[in-house]
Amino acid sequence: MSKIMYPGSFDPITKGHMNVIEQTLALNAFDEILVAVLINPTKKEPFFTIQERVDMIKEIYKNNDKIKVVSSDKSAVDVALLYECSAILRGVRGVNDFNEEILLATINKEISNNKVNTLFISADKEYQFVSSSVVKEIFNLNKSINNYVDPIVEERMLVKRRRS
Repeated sequence: MSKIMYPGSFDPITKGHMNVIEQTLALNAFDEILVAVLINPTKKEPFFTIQERVDMIKEIYKNNDKIKVVSSDKSAVDVALLYECSAILRGVRGVNDFNEEILLATINKEISNNKVNTLFISADKEYQFVSSSVVKEIFNLNKSINNYVDPIVEERMLVKRRRS
């Protein structure tokens, strides 16, 4: 079984992330896409807990048995090795993303003893600027985020706002 892992903090998952997943599914090159919700210690206070993020992604992809969702506090390459993924999927929005990602890809391949490669997919043009931080910023301005996230995510963000 061929598996690829798509790691990220996904706080929240955006239509940009989903576009990368859908493009990868369309390749029919992998039997499974493992979406790994990872803890990023360099990021500020998260909007959603790890479990909330996992639950949202599972709900979004509940009808697709090629998508599996896990969470971890380990490094991306360690999670990829743990779940026997032959590659890490990375979405890139532009040259700046790619410059940073190529360095990580090289390091991940080296520390995995050449067991884990990296596949780069560029999000379609309408999602090139979409990021989780942009979504949260727009949301904090009380503006609509429905163009940037799945309705499940938008609803959970609204519920969370009402509770606080």
